[in-house]
Amino acid sequence: MALVLFGHPFSSYTQKVLIALTENATPFEFRCLGPDHPDNAAEWLKRWPIRKFPLLVDGDRQLAETSVIIEYLHLAHPGPVRLLPNDAMMALDVRFMDRFFDQHVMNAAQHAVDGALTGDPVKRRDGMTMAVEKLERAYAWLETYLTNRIWAVGDIFSMADCAAAPALFYADWTHPIADGYTALRAYRARLLARPSVMEAVEGGRPYRHLFPLGAPDRD
Repeated sequence: MALVLFGHPFSSYTQKVLIALTENATPFEFRCLGPDHPDNAAEWLKRWPIRKFPLLVDGDRQLAETSVIIEYLHLAHPGPVRLLPNDAMMALDVRFMDRFFDQHVMNAAQHAVDGALTGDPVKRRDGMTMAVEKLERAYAWLETYLTNRIWAVGDIFSMADCAAAPALFYADWTHPIADGYTALRAYRARLLARPSVMEAVEGGRPYRHLFPLGAPDRD
């Protein structure tokens, strides 16, 4: 039975897993969650009433949380691209950067998105203020960290880069990365040129009108 992934192509966390699957050409069936696919939503909610996606189903096993999903793929469906290195200390670095991009970039941008979704001008302003403050701190740290690096951890594309690609994609839409952050901007550009990331971005393109802050006319 093929792997089944429940999610939405415009979702950053769905894209994170899609990138991992695409990197290793892992066969899977994608079940889109949205108003046009009520049967998919019904099965997803039956399996995972916590109402968070993506959700990966592999036979009798189902997995939530993107980092856990990618680690599972690394163990149960390995491919030529080792998204977690064999070296334990380097793998720890990958896990740290994975958490950094999820917690300090994607979740920071989410404050602005959530505020805009309320339709309340005050909550929109406050959400953006919080997002900008958090993202600026993350951008400044990443600028120093990424200097002289190709990928998030050395010269290997890893789970951390799977997290970084959608996080920086949407974060830059929320609060543009300043020109002075040359290493960070170059890293984002390298990510967007990666075929697996390009595929994820294209999959989400038809849904750009859903971005509540207004999707920029780029990328």
